[in-house]
Amino acid sequence: MLHETYIKRCIELGKNGLGTTRPNPMVGCVIVYKNTIIGKGFTSAYGDSHAEVNAIQSVKDKSLLNQSTLYVTLEPCSHYGKTPPCSNLIIEHKIPNVVIGTIDTHSKVAGKGIAMLKASGCNVSIGVLEGECKQHHKRFFTFHNKKRPYVILKWAETNDGFIAPSYKNESKPVWITNPYSRQLVHKWRAEEQAILIGTNTVKEDDPSLTTRNWKGNNPVRIVIDRQNKLSKTLKVFESLAATIVISDNNQKSEVGNPVGKNLNFEFIDWNLKDKIAKQICNVLFKNTINSVIIEGGRKTLQTFIDEGIWDEARVFTGNIQFKEGVEAPKLNGKLISTEKIIDDVLKIFIPSQHGISSTQ
Repeated sequence: MLHETYIKRCIELGKNGLGTTRPNPMVGCVIVYKNTIIGKGFTSAYGDSHAEVNAIQSVKDKSLLNQSTLYVTLEPCSHYGKTPPCSNLIIEHKIPNVVIGTIDTHSKVAGKGIAMLKASGCNVSIGVLEGECKQHHKRFFTFHNKKRPYVILKWAETNDGFIAPSYKNESKPVWITNPYSRQLVHKWRAEEQAILIGTNTVKEDDPSLTTRNWKGNNPVRIVIDRQNKLSKTLKVFESLAATIVISDNNQKSEVGNPVGKNLNFEFIDWNLKDKIAKQICNVLFKNTINSVIIEGGRKTLQTFIDEGIWDEARVFTGNIQFKEGVEAPKLNGKLISTEKIIDDVLKIFIPSQHGISSTQ
């Protein structure tokens, strides 16, 4: 039970790295001496120190390290990347005990860090709160195990089941949810690496897809524009954030030189109608995108649902009615939580057959 208490603290610490550590996992770490935490840390922004390094550096009396236990959510790395291996640092400081939440499935680690620690004489315990640690590292595991980003579906629907009215007079959103729910969505954007929308949503709403109502990094904008007809004066092409446009293979010769900063084009085969979402995910994987919010409209969302490529759905129901319009996507999933946000209801679903370690 004591091991679980400290791993829970590691998970809470690791959450501080949400939205900044990618593509690295958001690891949390504590160092315990005689049932007292003497050091703690979480993974810094990408390119900077890992959680174990920050935890060791935070210990004031380093002489206690050779009598301490290091707890960490994920197996310490064993290879040189932007920073030296954490396993080496643990060995260097002669920390005798290491408790690990879950093994790192990344091909460059995958048990090698544990082997290094054991070879040095370190006592290693593995699998403490393993399920919780895998859930905490869901983006990282999905990216490396499934070779695609962690996919979050998100939409808002009226209480009579519509996501958009039949028609509107101008190119801007018709709000279904209240300002508090909309601010929450901006928080989510800061937490995930990318956000994806379809052609019609860009045309009808002219969204900027930034985190203007929340402090944090803007996500990479993924825009589906099959025929490359969207005007480059639209807000999604402004240089506030990077934008990737996904077009049909037939458009390759039509693109020419991209307009604006941070603008890239990718191409897929739209004739493979049952593999559109899969091809999009292949593009995102190639661009090292480890998580993406799919924000609609209905056709785009339903494509991911029908292909079975999604990990989580966040569905708002607003306290208004359209009586007619664009119907909400049809989703078969397991409801895991319901929350009231003033007069809105937020429901979270996961696929009925859900497993982070699967290879879908």
